Amino acid sequence: MRSPSTSALPVRGLRTVLVLALTAAFAAVVPAAQARTPEQIAAKPYMGWSSWSMQSSRYPGLNDQGDYSYLTEANVLKQTDALAGRLKKYGYDHVNIDAGWWMDWNWKQGYDQYGRQKADPARFPSGMKAVADHIHAKGLKAGIYLPAGLEKGAYGDGRTPIWNADGCTTADVVYPDLRTTNGWDSSYKIDFDRPCAQKYIDSQAQLLAGWGYDFLKLDGVGPGSGKSGDQYDNVADVAAWHKAIAATGRPIHLEASWSLDFGHAADWRRYTNGWRIDTDVECYCNTLVTWENSVDDRWDDTPAWTGEAGPGGWNDLDSLDVGNGAMDGLTKAERQSYATLWAVAKSPLFTGDDLTKLDDYGVSLLTNREVIAVDQSDDPPARPVTPSDPQQVWAAKNADGTYTVALFNLADSPAAVTADWTALGFTGKASVRDLWNHEDLGSFQNKITEALPAHGSRLFIVAPKGSALAYTGYEAEASGNTLSGNASVAGCDACSGQKKVGNLYQGGKLTFTNVVVDKAGTYLVKVAYISGDSRPAVVSADSGAGTSHKFPSTGDWGTVATVSVPVTLKAGANTISFDSGSGYAPDVDRIDVPKSPR
Repeated sequence: MRSPSTSALPVRGLRTVLVLALTAAFAAVVPAAQARTPEQIAAKPYMGWSSWSMQSSRYPGLNDQGDYSYLTEANVLKQTDALAGRLKKYGYDHVNIDAGWWMDWNWKQGYDQYGRQKADPARFPSGMKAVADHIHAKGLKAGIYLPAGLEKGAYGDGRTPIWNADGCTTADVVYPDLRTTNGWDSSYKIDFDRPCAQKYIDSQAQLLAGWGYDFLKLDGVGPGSGKSGDQYDNVADVAAWHKAIAATGRPIHLEASWSLDFGHAADWRRYTNGWRIDTDVECYCNTLVTWENSVDDRWDDTPAWTGEAGPGGWNDLDSLDVGNGAMDGLTKAERQSYATLWAVAKSPLFTGDDLTKLDDYGVSLLTNREVIAVDQSDDPPARPVTPSDPQQVWAAKNADGTYTVALFNLADSPAAVTADWTALGFTGKASVRDLWNHEDLGSFQNKITEALPAHGSRLFIVAPKGSALAYTGYEAEASGNTLSGNASVAGCDACSGQKKVGNLYQGGKLTFTNVVVDKAGTYLVKVAYISGDSRPAVVSADSGAGTSHKFPSTGDWGTVATVSVPVTLKAGANTISFDSGSGYAPDVDRIDVPKSPR
């Protein structure tokens, strides 16, 4: 949330394999009523419903008692019953209560005598345990929310005692200068060198466990949440919560939020079960979301995190609001693309829609078993195999040798998008299944091209029937290459030759020389690169006109990723250049040129 105040089979054989795989996958994801063991937490991305999207929207009628007033016991129970009745059988099993459960209608906070958040009696008259009990009675899991730090309102005069911690008060938990922390500066920063600090977090965790909660979203966490620096470094808070949850003996999924710093990815993996990689998906407007604010950001921001996701912890892209039509604020094409990215990235699938008012198209998106199986499978998340241009192809190679392939047209007008098998590493024929339409499309030679609407998408399983593609590799640092401007060779532990060419900025240029192919044509050249942020480069051959391509962030300057870029080459020797122009381009490790054109 944001402050309220301020990731080789014939077609018929492929169908059989998919059905068997789907059956197995859903046997694993349909929720069970029994408690989870720690090793089961986040074995797969969680699925469910969250309250924040409707709380934050100005859609008519949602927040009729003022901003964020949708969050009430009655509304949570209504959505719980709808989730149990409509979506539980598809694997949706979490009901997550977001910010505000301890706030009155004016956002005034309430705390118990130990400085712990206390349910507002107007919003949750039966209390938080009773709500969790109702959720559990439906065979679902209950989620709750807290911000990082000791909230200012909980501090009191510093003499508020800490539960089950003799002699400890709130003054013994935080830094004496009362420095603030989290994404809104709504809390005092906890000093975990002080023994009472862990005891305060322990007291909160015991309270939530005693109420029966299975999930905690810890929000405003830094580095991230729009903040950086020591004051906003909450890694110690997250570690303390990890320790406190373990001490309760109750398996509780810990989710950290929001826009978390990639530089601390190892910490998020170590201490949590999921991490929000981006800002809120909600638009804080008269719908739940809009394409521009900020659904479309995820195509830029997700690739860097792809390698971090796996059993035990997942890249959280935020709410999936595709079920309510006009209230979502998106076209049908946008809704499908939104759901497609979330599935191939293996993000948690939790919706913020009104589950009592799902339209038919929304139901078809949220309950497509083949698409859900992509999200819930043990195969890796997809990532871009072409640059982050308006027409993109994302793919992942699956354990059975097939590929999950998503086509996206992120342009504001219709366009064709092509998935070329050479970008996947093979050539020849492949059979294709359309997952959204549950349809075997047949066999395709070398590629598949689809005409897509603005912001449209398709999602396929591609089963190769051809052969692996052979490449010729060329290192960026090879002595025969030409470096211009600031371009220079640098060390790179992750690179194939332990070197790369960097400093490609403001005129810096790298030219690969003597790139030899047997026949003229357009080749999908695989580029291995490093870039801490998304950067463009103009790619050209033989002094011809170049094309600017945007290379997705690899997360940091020590991680290598690859995309395939089309380059037209003549038979014989060629040059291929990467030019920064007036801007900043990624560092380049190497290129691999296919033995045959596309």
